[in-house]
Amino acid sequence: MRIAIFLDYIGSIGGGERVALMLGRALQADIITTDLNQDAVDRLGYGDVRITSLGDTIKLPPLKQISASLLFSMCDVSDDYDFFIFSGNWSHYAARKHHPNMWYCYTPVRAFYDLRESMISRQPGVFRKIAAYSWIRCHSWFDRRSVRNLDKIVAISETVRRRIEKYHKRSADVIYPPVDTSRFVCSEYGDFWLSVNRIYPEKRIDLQFDVFRGLHDERLVVVGGYAKGDHAEGYYRRLVKDIPDNVEMLGQVPEEQLIDLYARCKGLVCTAMDEDFGLTPVEAMASGKPVVAVREGGYVETVVDGVTGALVAADRCELIAAIKNISSNPERYREACLARASEFDIDAFLKRFRSAIRSG
Repeated sequence: MRIAIFLDYIGSIGGGERVALMLGRALQADIITTDLNQDAVDRLGYGDVRITSLGDTIKLPPLKQISASLLFSMCDVSDDYDFFIFSGNWSHYAARKHHPNMWYCYTPVRAFYDLRESMISRQPGVFRKIAAYSWIRCHSWFDRRSVRNLDKIVAISETVRRRIEKYHKRSADVIYPPVDTSRFVCSEYGDFWLSVNRIYPEKRIDLQFDVFRGLHDERLVVVGGYAKGDHAEGYYRRLVKDIPDNVEMLGQVPEEQLIDLYARCKGLVCTAMDEDFGLTPVEAMASGKPVVAVREGGYVETVVDGVTGALVAADRCELIAAIKNISSNPERYREACLARASEFDIDAFLKRFRSAIRSG
């Protein structure tokens, strides 16, 4: 079976890009995208995956998202493949011309739905707020119409399944994203905590900074970046103006370096707002490392409170207390973390995913 995977864009590498590239290799599928950062793909170790770019987007939000939607809607490779998988928020605009198809949904566009008011309120000035409101109102209508062209929807978590049901009135199966647990090791419980995420406002990196300002005996290493044209540029510029002395920001790093950081860290800190799923806690647990996460979204589905780490409120004091408690003996979580991570291994994922494709 010839399979094509439509992926929004490949710029800043996050969990969605990792899963799509892994699927491309496992299913011997071609990936069709817009913006393509081939160096980032090569650093991740997926240089062998066949990727085609439909063209670059306009690097200015929301024109980036609009131009991506248009590129996918105009694309037609329906005669070249037998099955189509859509990954991301904009690639499903190609669904009208490509059947049979399936959307592996990381989340409905949060700026259109559950984070709508937050997105608008963050805009500086009345004009920007009106522009954001107008774009969201218009594009969300097209978004709902496009989703009606999808034959099957699979969500990455129960959290996302509920959003799909609420905002699109569609049912969805759940297949948790995979982690190749064999790639991760535990070499030590070092002198730093790790944070791995895109540098987006909804990841609440500013909260992590506040937490570690109150943890003078601890260090935090932050891995991740943002793509040009994302909504996060202003947030990133504000963030880097006031980095605490005990926090280091590395930006995007090669996969080998990330695996080494997991292997040597004390544990992982996760503060994203109502996270869709979150691959990083599973990657940390596959490295035998405990996770301190906010009690929201997909973290509740992966981290076992008190067993593989701690789930706490998105509160500075609670996060500080949890990190202090776990720092006293992080190694005690090792076996439970390894066992939990094995439940999300790549082999189980591929078995369920291939079954979903066969069932159409």
